[in-house]
Amino acid sequence: MLELRSVSKRFAGIPAVDDVSFCARPGEVTGYLGPNGSGKSTTMKMITGLIEMTTGAILFRGKPIQDDLVAYKRCMGYVPEEPYLYNHLSAAEYLTMVAQLRNLPAKQSSECIDGLLRLLSLYDDRHASISGYSKGMRQKVLIAAALLHNPDLILLDEPFSGLDVGSALVLRSLIQELAARGKVVLFSSHELDTVERVSSRVVIIHHGKLVADDSIESLRSLMELPTLEAIFSQLAVEQDTESMARQIADLIHA
Repeated sequence: MLELRSVSKRFAGIPAVDDVSFCARPGEVTGYLGPNGSGKSTTMKMITGLIEMTTGAILFRGKPIQDDLVAYKRCMGYVPEEPYLYNHLSAAEYLTMVAQLRNLPAKQSSECIDGLLRLLSLYDDRHASISGYSKGMRQKVLIAAALLHNPDLILLDEPFSGLDVGSALVLRSLIQELAARGKVVLFSSHELDTVERVSSRVVIIHHGKLVADDSIESLRSLMELPTLEAIFSQLAVEQDTESMARQIADLIHA
């Protein structure tokens, strides 16, 4: 289980994440939602150990991740929001490098890399430079790299970015399959329909503070709202979206 206990992060004294606590459990898909600037990516980076929290604790399997960050990262797979890759490498070279850095057995990892490249429709371009890849292709390389070592904790920050419809459907099913196999899956996405379809529960953050942590069914019942989109709008969207849309349409048609 992944657990956040009263986690806060301040930059120059300004809170980006403020006293956030929640759990992501094995066998469940936990959706992490919030408007732009709400603190989602900052939270993800603290969970990965890329940045340190100001206060609070993050635990995995009951132990603070800072106790042995290297061991923790061995059992974590992470797809970041931005596809930072070594563009001069090919997909095959990049994934081989990842396997070597993780000290994976050469023969086993080579077979896994070939399989992933085939299943993700990258095999024909496996020797082409990543610099020539589309955004969706780069995203697939990141997904493959995150799963190559069979991690127990999977963190996905906007994993559907750039994917075509078919690839997005595969990833949606894959997220559910990984959870069904006992993985801890935490993912952040702006695609509320996808979050609603795959998540066992959702955590919603707004202005750095936790505003919801429950199953979608419970939130629907509690708030008497039919969809996750309506729940999200009620809890984390301050604008009157319909009024704003009318104002924009009126302005351009003036």
